[in-house]
Amino acid sequence: MLFSNLFFKQILLKTREQNPDKGILIFENTSQVIRAESILKNQGWGIRVMGPPPEIQHGCDLVIEFPLIEELNILRSLKQAGVSPLEAVPANSPLLKPVDIFQIKDYGAYLMVRAANMKLTVEKETLTIVNISGGGCPDVPYLAKELVGKTLNEAPAPREIGHTLCGYALQLAFEEMKHRCSP
Repeated sequence: MLFSNLFFKQILLKTREQNPDKGILIFENTSQVIRAESILKNQGWGIRVMGPPPEIQHGCDLVIEFPLIEELNILRSLKQAGVSPLEAVPANSPLLKPVDIFQIKDYGAYLMVRAANMKLTVEKETLTIVNISGGGCPDVPYLAKELVGKTLNEAPAPREIGHTLCGYALQLAFEEMKHRCSP
């Protein structure tokens, strides 16, 4: 069982007592996270994909943060779609805070967004993608070939042409870059 560790059980009980407003969904693998994210976003839920807290790195290396008050409705939606998390836990304790998977670096004329293991760099003036790096997945060279040299508006969404966790992480970086570069 996920919570067999007595220390973790004590942290969880203290966290629940603090009336947290956010929770995290822990899944067995990345494919389930991607599918759950699509389902929940299509239904209008205010969720976001994050890195798991170090104390509960079970299952895959991504979790979904969600409004805890909606836990039952969200779990019901996922169950109906055939995607059930391993656990849903409150995330109010500092020990259980999910880790932001984005890192932003401003290089003057260029802006880089790192999401998990993938980096996307654009020229700020033209919004042209100048570099894709990271990962180690077999589709990274293809993704780079398809995106580098195109503007954020011209480039295809990495999720549409990628097939791995790297493509998914690049999609997150792509969305964050578009958000940061929008007027």
